[in-house]
Amino acid sequence: MELTFHSEEIDFELDNAAKIDAWLKKVIKNEKWILAEVTYIFCSDVYLYQMNVEHLQHDTYTDVITFQYNEEFVEGDIFISVERTAENAKTFGVTSSHELHRVMVHGLLHLMGYKDKEPADKTLMTEKENQYLELLNGILAVS
Repeated sequence: MELTFHSEEIDFELDNAAKIDAWLKKVIKNEKWILAEVTYIFCSDVYLYQMNVEHLQHDTYTDVITFQYNEEFVEGDIFISVERTAENAKTFGVTSSHELHRVMVHGLLHLMGYKDKEPADKTLMTEKENQYLELLNGILAVS
């Protein structure tokens, strides 16, 4: 039962890792799931693009790819392009950390069965992301 954070081919360290870990575990608990093992891998745009082409046959850049290994427990790998989230943050007028956190919880929600291809599913996903980003704000505010 653990969450781990790694980087691949880039120099990246997650700020407030202990608080982010606690937050993500709280998200899992709130959704009434059990954590098996989740690994976050922070990488470059090129690295994630290559994974998207190789594993999903999508010839596009993306900010996150989630690989689910178990449907009974929360278990999988979540690959995140730090470059793409920083670029998207500028586009959306938010901080890089805010967008990174949104993508982190987005990937986690996918591991718990949430989808985002249909409009109603995307609306629910966005509501969940916003709800859990508010929860994170409270956790980060505590010293």
